[in-house]
Amino acid sequence: MQVFDKIISDRGSRYAVSGGPAATRADAQALLAELKRAKRFAKATHNSWAAILSGEPVKDDDGEAGAGALILQMLERAGLRDHVVVVTRWYGGKPLGGDRFRHVADAVRLYLRETGLG
Repeated sequence: MQVFDKIISDRGSRYAVSGGPAATRADAQALLAELKRAKRFAKATHNSWAAILSGEPVKDDDGEAGAGALILQMLERAGLRDHVVVVTRWYGGKPLGGDRFRHVADAVRLYLRETGLG
């Protein structure tokens, strides 16, 4: 699993992006559990994720409405299969409105670029 931490900060909210290979939903859940073993990620406000596993799209917003769908859309465009991407947000106390979607998209772009998967 690769983790890119402290990549975006806006009005107190902080973001990270992580990911790794996953062929099944159980693999994706195991990767998420591994990420949450780090206390910092376990205490995050949202760990939104998506993947295309064996051709089946799966996503979880983890309370950040629409984030999973956006991550999934970006993975579909990149043609990335059997790989889960997690965008983590620590809420900073001030609503971000639509900017939160821009931050999720920027986090996924960074992940795809830095891993060479995009």
